[in-house]
Amino acid sequence: MRDTWLTLNPHALTQNLAVLRAHHPQSKLLAMVKADAYGHGVAQVAPLLATQVDAFGVAFLEEALALRAQGINTPIAVLEGVFTAAELAAARTAQLSLAVHSPEQVALLQAAPAGEPLTVWLKLNTGMNRLGFRPADALKVWHQLHRLPLVNSIHVMTHFARADELTCPQTELQWGRFCAVRDAIALAQREPVITSVANSAAILAWPQTQTEWMRPGIALYGSSPFADQCAEHFGLQAVMTLHSRIIAVHELSAGDEVGYGATWVADAATRIAVVAIGYGDGYPRHARNGTPVLVNGHRCALVGRVSMDMITVDLGAVAAKPSDEVVLWGEGLPADEVAQAAGTISYELFCRLTPRVRRVPPSLSSPSHV
Repeated sequence: MRDTWLTLNPHALTQNLAVLRAHHPQSKLLAMVKADAYGHGVAQVAPLLATQVDAFGVAFLEEALALRAQGINTPIAVLEGVFTAAELAAARTAQLSLAVHSPEQVALLQAAPAGEPLTVWLKLNTGMNRLGFRPADALKVWHQLHRLPLVNSIHVMTHFARADELTCPQTELQWGRFCAVRDAIALAQREPVITSVANSAAILAWPQTQTEWMRPGIALYGSSPFADQCAEHFGLQAVMTLHSRIIAVHELSAGDEVGYGATWVADAATRIAVVAIGYGDGYPRHARNGTPVLVNGHRCALVGRVSMDMITVDLGAVAAKPSDEVVLWGEGLPADEVAQAAGTISYELFCRLTPRVRRVPPSLSSPSHV
């Protein structure tokens, strides 16, 4: 049986939550579980987090409804909002809060029938230039929303474009623009505004952005949002470990070529392990020669081009045989390091994993080879 699987460490998840709360101790925590909990498996992650966080954040309605169908009663914010009357009705029934980032979404709320009111997140475009109202229009939109019986509370949010670049002035500029709108709305409603701005990078490196809500993503799962700072520097621990097994071992002589296109040639006699994972499982096809892999706890190097179902690893002096375990990233091998070697980011490593990778429930240990 081909054996490629993913395990989750719930203790690491709790540790990462503690790290994030220590950075923004006055903030509530909106845990981002979009994209199947960043590839970790929302069916496994959401129950682990449900009693430890204040709310969940998802990208779109179907992700929120899947959580409700799973029995999750924690508050949920839909950060792209909804786009049709049917979606709005479903969101109200499921008691979701919704981002509002466009005139069309304001009109949708204005046309909605009376009934269950909801909380909206007025999204500002302070410099990301992706979603949101420009600061000059924000107060007008707030007044439009404030007049609607359907809206029982208006929170305000924005998203930083370059918070992972610690010397870049963009974050301070966005923060200043956001604060100006926040203060204008607070004056209009004669009470403080509930806000959210801090993503993982801002939580860890921009303390001035602490507001009522933080919304961590990648840091929650134990990876660093910064290219030049490792997760361990912040006390973050890997939640996901991706495992596979050796299915063959070959002796090579100097000059032997490996894989499609012969992108690696042995410069001395060595042993090559063939591992049962490839880009069909979500392992990055563009991973370069030398990308680290753990074989029986020892670091080895990926060699040759990644295939759909297999990779090849130079064992060197490491003792290994078919059925031995291999770790592609996770415990003992940071995903950030693998991502850097593969020319990508850990977000993509996690999110690209396919259904071929077996998800092991967090309460179980790694399966034995069958």
